[in-house]
Formats: sequence, structure tokens, C-alpha cells
Amino acid sequence: MALHRMAPVDAAWFHMDGRANLAMVTSVALTREPLDFDRVAALYAARLADFPRFRQRVVERGLPIPLPHWEDVPDFDIGQHLHHVALPAPGGQQQLERLLGDLASTPLDRLQPLWQVHVIDNVDGGSALVTRFHHCIGDGTAMTAVSMRLYDTAPDAPLHREGPPPHDQVDHGDQGDQGDHGERGERGDERDEPWLEAALRTLAAPVRAAASAANTALDAVRHPQALVDKAAAVVGGAGMLLSELLKTDDPPSPFKGTFSLPKRVAWSAPVAIADVKAIGALADAKVNDVLVAGMTGALRAYLQRRGVDAAHTTLRALVPVDLRPRERALELGNDFGLVLLELAVARSTPLARLRATKAAMDALKRSLEPVAMRVLFDIFGRAPKAVSDIPEAMFSRKASVVMTNVVGAPGTLYVAGVPIERVMFWVPHPGDQLGMGISILSYRGQATLAIVADAHLVPDPDTITRGFEREFGALLAAARRAAGKTSAKAPPGSPASRSAPKDAAAGKVAATKPPANRTSATKTGARPAPAKKVAAKKVPAKKAPAKKAPAGKSPARKAAAKKAAPKRARRSAAGSGAPRG
Repeated sequence: MALHRMAPVDAAWFHMDGRANLAMVTSVALTREPLDFDRVAALYAARLADFPRFRQRVVERGLPIPLPHWEDVPDFDIGQHLHHVALPAPGGQQQLERLLGDLASTPLDRLQPLWQVHVIDNVDGGSALVTRFHHCIGDGTAMTAVSMRLYDTAPDAPLHREGPPPHDQVDHGDQGDQGDHGERGERGDERDEPWLEAALRTLAAPVRAAASAANTALDAVRHPQALVDKAAAVVGGAGMLLSELLKTDDPPSPFKGTFSLPKRVAWSAPVAIADVKAIGALADAKVNDVLVAGMTGALRAYLQRRGVDAAHTTLRALVPVDLRPRERALELGNDFGLVLLELAVARSTPLARLRATKAAMDALKRSLEPVAMRVLFDIFGRAPKAVSDIPEAMFSRKASVVMTNVVGAPGTLYVAGVPIERVMFWVPHPGDQLGMGISILSYRGQATLAIVADAHLVPDPDTITRGFEREFGALLAAARRAAGKTSAKAPPGSPASRSAPKDAAAGKVAATKPPANRTSATKTGARPAPAKKVAAKKVPAKKAPAKKAPAGKSPARKAAAKKAAPKRARRSAAGSGAPRG
């Protein structure tokens, strides 16, 4: 049977399984109509045939130190990877969460290729298509390429589609230790050289080992010095990475502790990207900034609920940064770096958290840490697990959660002729330090927050997803009030003034339907005009007792009483503005 040396970065992820936390990605596509299992099976058999990885298992071979290799499975049977089950009655979200938690807790069979698909019937009258794969097969960008092959943009698409073959037909395992993506595939089967020699060779020649990664990272994070020497970029990123490793570890929290194998999953109601952009206008923030800020507010509320002084604690997330150039978008494998993001859980208001999140995210876009981390994976991925675990343990101690955001399809996709209603996924939180994975995926103009957590540490992740919904509602109410103020100040006949009734109506909805647990930022939902009108109605009520007062009351005091009401009305109107961070 043919053996193909696993690329070092992929090998690092293969070794990253913890004793309880698996480096496994789980995704689900929900449909309103039931899926036909036979049609789904035929679809996967026809379209995954282009990807050798899905017919290969992982074996460790070589002397003196066995290292991961891809091995073709003899007499591969795709039927062993496709499963058909049904939810028990009533077949709602609670039953689906329980089943998905069980699947997220179950290791993949290492005697087989590391992926599985479940078609689940009786899900609110429709179906759920659940996919699990090990991270060594590919990252989020790579699996998006697989989705492009499996899903269609029309319900009547043919089973066998015309189109360019995926790049995975050029087996990247054969390039083994080549860090330069441009040189992949040129050397045939990789010779099993000692990992230390390979590591030293990579460090001595960073232009070859990380040239493509460094150049891509400069584009991906929009670093202004696009022509910086690639070796200097790696060295600069290494210095920044070292400064991160010198930071204190994340303090104890509900997200750190002794892990158990069972997992819990949860997901939020979808939020409209148009609303996300409206919120972003409050602080000139991007879509990703707003979603991360909303998630941060939910984590702050959860920490407080669990007895943590959120105002005096630190909570960091490990965030992947895609380093894959566009010309390699259809390849499998892993090509990303990691950065540490300090979440603004200490800020007390939603708007303050949004501003702090934007500042932190802007700083990450200028960071070269992902390049250095990518090279670190390339070095230690050549070593056995005992050695490759060292940098992962060092880095993950500085954080408590993993967080990622993936942009999905803007329009409706179809699988086996059935439209997909919603798509979600759960990022792994591997190793022995990270207690929760947080994923945000956009699809059809809406974004959904999904959480997978250790069942012992976080038995109620749905509390966090509901907190995200409340935080988002508070930010959206503030955005609508701010838009209403802008419309009110616009000159007559301007576009802003013509949209004022619509904005005012939106603000009224926000005011009459506040979130259940409102913060101080959401207590002022009334518009200025109604507040003034209510205050005016109270003035006569205060005059009535004045008529019954003793005759000795002076006219001056009556005049003072008349002046007090307008002042109170003005104060009431002023108190209805947008919250300040």
C-alpha cells in the first residue's frame, strides 16, 4: 500500500488530540425538507472521489521515530462513513443538541479515514446533515472547498458536475517537509530525515520554509509594508510571539480545569448581517468586530453568573488567521497561524466592549504572529507527539477558549436537491488547557454563534448563546437610537430625513421589546419626543394640590412650581439618548 508523508503542519494537528479534547471539527446543515439518504450517499460517493484524503487513513511509520503518513485504504467502502439515524420525538432542538453532543464526544476510528457523515431524520420535520472530520485533513478554508464540491447553487444540478479538479489530486503528502507551497509536489515521496535536522534546516532557510506563508500573511492581515523581506517578517513575528508567551497565563475560570470526554453543544438564533453592519456604525467597526464583541458580552455575563469578578479578570481567545493564498484555495491541509486576542470582558457596557474589541482586532490585523506560529507548527510537526505538544501547551496556557469566524455562502445552497436552511459548525478546542470552542458562521445574510464545551466545566453552553442574543439586542437598540437621532438632525428633504419614520418605528420596536436581562445600556429605549410628552402630562397633576394650599402661599412659589415641570421634562428627554461606552 502506498505511503505519503503527511505535511508537518497537518502532522502537528494530528498530534493535537488531548486526552479528552479531540482535534475534530463538527458541522451541521439543516433542511426544512427531509433528505433522501440514498441520494446523499450517491452524492458523496461521486463527488468525494476527487479527494484522495477521504480514502486514506493515518499511520505512523519510519525509523528511528515513527511519523504520520497517509496510507491508501485497500477496498475502501464509503458506506462505512455514511450513517442514517433519526431523532426521538418530538425531534426538536433539545434532542438534536443531545445527539450532536454525543457525536462531538466520540473519537473517529483511526483504522479508517478520519471522517464521518450522519443523515439525521425527524429534525423539526426536516433533516440534519452532520459532518465530522479530523483537523489534520484540513482547516476551515480547505473544508469550504469540499463543501463547494458537495453543495449546489440549484436544486436540479447533475450528480457529476463539470469543473476544474480540486488541487488535492496533487498529493501534498508527497511533498512532506516542504514549507514553501510553491515547491510542493516536486520531490516525490519524502525522505524520513531526523526532525531536528529538518527543523534547523527550516530555521536556516526561512525564505524557502515560510516564504509563501509570510507573503500571504502580509496580504491577509493587510500589513502596510507589503514588500518587507520574508525572512524579516518571520523574525519579527517570532519576536511578537515570544512577547505573547511571556504573558501571564489566563487565570482560573469556568473554562479551565479538569476535562471530561463528554461535550455539550449549543447555538444561537441567527442575526442579520445588515443589523451587524448597523451596529458597526456606532464605532466604525467591521462585521467580525461586532460579532466578537457580542460574544464577549455573553462570556462576561456567564463569568459573573459563575461568581467571577469580570471587572478584574483576563480572558483570552486563540484565534486562527488564514494564510492560504487564493491560488491554493481548493487544496486540503492546514495553512493558518494563531494569535492571542484579549477579550474585553472587563468593560462594563456593550458599547465600551465594542470599541475595545475593534481596537484589539485592528492591532491583530497588523500582527505578524500568525506567520511565526505557522513556522512553529512546521518545525514541531516533524517531531513525535511528545515533542510537538510542547509549543501547543505553552501557547494554550495563555488562553481559555478557541474562537473562529468563517464567511459562508451568501445565497441558498442545495444538497441532494434539497435547500439548506441553516449551516453551523463547532471548532475544536484541543489539548489540555482550552475548555471551549466558539464558532461564528455566516450564511444567506445571517450569522450564527455555535459553542462546543467540556460538559464538566460548562454544562450549560446555551446560557452563553442566549447571552449573545441579549448582548446583540442591546447593541442593535443603541444603533437604532443613534440612527434615529441622525435622521432627526438631517435637513428637510435629505435622504436621512426621509428615512426618519422608518428609523423611528424601528426604535419603537426596540423600546417595546427589550431583552430579558437588560444592562444599563438598554434601559433608555424611549424616544425623546414621547419622553417630553409624558412629562408634560404630569404638570397639571402637580398643580392640583397647589389650589388646596393655605392662602398664605406666595405667588412666587406658585411660579417656581410652574418652572420646575419643564425642567423635569427636559431632563427626561435628555436621558433617552444612546448609551455611552
